Amino acid sequence: MKDTSEKKKLTWQCRRGMLELDVILSPFLQQHFDSLSVEQQTIFADLLNEADPDLYTWLMGYGTCDDPRLDQIIQLIRVKMQISQ
Repeated sequence: MKDTSEKKKLTWQCRRGMLELDVILSPFLQQHFDSLSVEQQTIFADLLNEADPDLYTWLMGYGTCDDPRLDQIIQLIRVKMQISQ
């Protein structure tokens, strides 16, 4: 599990320029991050480096990410946050 300072950093990274992303990513971090494997936590942190329009497209199911690692966590977020297309 990531340490407290790392999780605080991720909390700030979940605050995006799009409100739609804020209401998905921040609750996911608070509710589900601690139950993820260390590998999944790392992939989630990597996902937050992506551009807002791409994140929105992938999380809403309007397109798919070419990176299978990121797509795995995207699909997990969609399930946990009950996002249906």
